[in-house]
Amino acid sequence: MQEMRVSGFWVLLLVSCLICKSKGAIVPALIMFGDSIVDVGNNNNLLSIVKSNFPPYGRDFTNRTPTGRFCNGKLAVDFSAEYLGFPSYPPAYLSREARNEDFLIGANFASASSGYYDATSVPFGAIPLPRQLSYYRTYQNRVRSMIGRERARTMFSKSIHILSAGSSDFLQNYYVNPLLNILNTPDQFSDILMRSYSEFIQNLYELGARRIGVISLPPMGCLPAAITLFGAGNKSCVERLNNDAVMFNTKLEATTQALMKRHSGLKLVAFNAYQPLMDIITNPYDNGFFETKRACCGTGTIETSFLCNSLSLGTCSNATGYVFWDGFHPTEAVYELLAGQLLSQGISLIS
Repeated sequence: MQEMRVSGFWVLLLVSCLICKSKGAIVPALIMFGDSIVDVGNNNNLLSIVKSNFPPYGRDFTNRTPTGRFCNGKLAVDFSAEYLGFPSYPPAYLSREARNEDFLIGANFASASSGYYDATSVPFGAIPLPRQLSYYRTYQNRVRSMIGRERARTMFSKSIHILSAGSSDFLQNYYVNPLLNILNTPDQFSDILMRSYSEFIQNLYELGARRIGVISLPPMGCLPAAITLFGAGNKSCVERLNNDAVMFNTKLEATTQALMKRHSGLKLVAFNAYQPLMDIITNPYDNGFFETKRACCGTGTIETSFLCNSLSLGTCSNATGYVFWDGFHPTEAVYELLAGQLLSQGISLIS
């Protein structure tokens, strides 16, 4: 773990030097797609049952404001925006407060409870990936009207696009949906998701994106809600869920390499979020954490979204020692560590 912290430090130092030389952000914009790991508030104005725009969410964010982020504070993508030199965070595309000029540093299309599998989002009223991509096309036209076609083309090709998906497909669909898990093994379901992933990257490429990072699955079996729902009364990580995550991530890496070979000029990185988070869970004290199984919010066993609210009994007073904020999502302190690790893995996207 000490090695992980040191390597992240040197990468951040290198990025800081690049920012000084460029006198601004290293890349033109950050553009995000996917699920609650990167959603900054698109679900706020939807008829969705998965929201987080109320306390105690956001209690450690700027001005202690709940924004729709599924965290007590900043997400990994927020820290990444800071590390890359952006003066603020790319706004949620459906935000009612964002102005046109706010979108010139990027946009966030992510929606909590969406996934590679389109049907995953339906019960939760989330925005599926194809519609996120449709919003992106509209966003591109919006940017072209502001800065011109040629400048916009350069902006999209040099901007970093981030995709996070897959956890909801398994935890909120496959594992609880007998129609899926009887007809498909986890391996077969992963193949279905890989086809959706490939199609999404192909579509992004055709729209001019050339620098794309995709975030792998975390150790799903170690999430507090997963332990509660699938652990059969045990308090340890659910091994079969972690095995499924490792298997999926192996396919993700192989598919990523195949896509890069197929598309000229494409820089595509599969960020390994599994191992850094597992390292924190198995060696918490090395980074100042003491609670790895129970989340900060409420009982810490399952509370997420509306179940994690200001009336939830037992919510911790200081989340910095906790690995998880709610039943599914890490704390700001963990996201800060993960952001440094993901940045070090994605250095090719900014070089």
